[in-house]
Amino acid sequence: MEDNRKSLFKIRGLKHYFPVRGKRKMFVKANDGIDIDIYDGETIGIVGESGCGKSTLGRVLLQLYNRTEGSILYFGKTLDDVAPGYVRKIINSLSRHGRKITDLAAEQSAKSKILDADPEDFTKIEEYNLARRRYEMAYLPVVNLLGGLYTKLNDVSVKTAYLELYSAAKARNRIRRRIAAVELDISEIDYKQKTGTGKRERLVKVKSGFEQKEAAAGELLQQKHDVIESLRLQYKDEPDFNEHEQYRSDGIDLALLTYNEMRRLRNEMQIIFQDPYSSLNPRMTVGQIISEGMRTHNFFKKNAQRQQELTIDIMEDCGLAPYMLHRYPNQFSGGQRQRIGIARALAVHPQFVVCDEAVSALDVSIQSQIINLLQDLREKSNLTYMFISHDLSVIRFISDRVGVMYVGSFVELATTKQLFEKPAHPYTVALLDAIPTTDAEGAKKEVKILEGDIPSPVNPPSGCKFHTRCSYVTDICKEVTPLLEEIDTGHYVACHHKLNQ
Repeated sequence: MEDNRKSLFKIRGLKHYFPVRGKRKMFVKANDGIDIDIYDGETIGIVGESGCGKSTLGRVLLQLYNRTEGSILYFGKTLDDVAPGYVRKIINSLSRHGRKITDLAAEQSAKSKILDADPEDFTKIEEYNLARRRYEMAYLPVVNLLGGLYTKLNDVSVKTAYLELYSAAKARNRIRRRIAAVELDISEIDYKQKTGTGKRERLVKVKSGFEQKEAAAGELLQQKHDVIESLRLQYKDEPDFNEHEQYRSDGIDLALLTYNEMRRLRNEMQIIFQDPYSSLNPRMTVGQIISEGMRTHNFFKKNAQRQQELTIDIMEDCGLAPYMLHRYPNQFSGGQRQRIGIARALAVHPQFVVCDEAVSALDVSIQSQIINLLQDLREKSNLTYMFISHDLSVIRFISDRVGVMYVGSFVELATTKQLFEKPAHPYTVALLDAIPTTDAEGAKKEVKILEGDIPSPVNPPSGCKFHTRCSYVTDICKEVTPLLEEIDTGHYVACHHKLNQ
């Protein structure tokens, strides 16, 4: 179902496998086929038992771990803003991509015909689902870029137009980086109030020259976009064109970026770690810890006074007093250390922050302070959070939507209200039933403990991974992996026997 909110991330088919040491071709399947959209300005809570892959998902999203398979489209910047090298590689290999996609489509079609002959064969259902996923993983990166022009893979003019667009975007971005460097020099002169040396005037002229070049480069880039749009207008009435055009987007696939390309986006995506003790360098002062990212991302030149002023500003935003600037981490309490971790993450002005069990190591009274601080900072800076926790009461308080994970996959995704009022997956129901309550009605209810052990992510069960612990299990659960399906607006469940329907 269509959602009009602005997506910050679109994640499809995401997998991350850790190799098992000493075991050839054996892997811990920490994330195993993740499909989720994250919307700009929301807090999405991720909940599940220990070892379900919550923290791994956050780290893969930030490219701290390389994904094994799948795509991570990021919409915080446009393709023109980054002009990643993978665009040129895809365009140069259009024919090869087309042949691969055609072969996978043929495989999918063949599996479908076999399934049509015996729609109750669980093995054939699973084979068809795997074939469809292979096709989608090859198809989506190409149509995300080309849209309907995917139908013209062999048209040389399409390839030429996209390569020229890519070159124009690269040229403009080089000029923009030079302007940013000059602006940094000018801001340093202004800060030191050394305006009478003539250097500032020379830099302003240099900047003006670069800005004229940027304007010319921008006009050229727009001309290249116009050429591609006029290709599109020729085919807009063709059904095949429109079938593929619906998948076109301007998202950047983070999983395909080089190290240097990702580094330019690193300040926009930050993380607050679980342990406020081990995540801080004991040999660095608070000021050094918080300002390190700002120096790395060229927020200022090497200027001790300006660095200190900017650091104190972010410290005060996070509830830390200026006199703490030169203290070391061992001189702070757990709550204060977590505030330092938050300040370090927010110092580089991110759009997206992964809060990885950010309050689980703190006592309850401090937890509420940190959660309220995160809420205030979100509203002030329009941040988007992924809040990872095993504590459903915390998730309920801070989250707009909640994703429930089990052995590397999402089993339910819904708004917080939907999830707590009408849970539809047996695992979600079991987690909610295990929450102790203090109200009079809840006191009469027996706390239910989810029986059985979590399956090994090295060799998870076939079909639904939860079937080994589920009281609703039937034969189809043991053979066919359920797909994440929408049962109500914004409410998705992966289960063959959905509850509360």
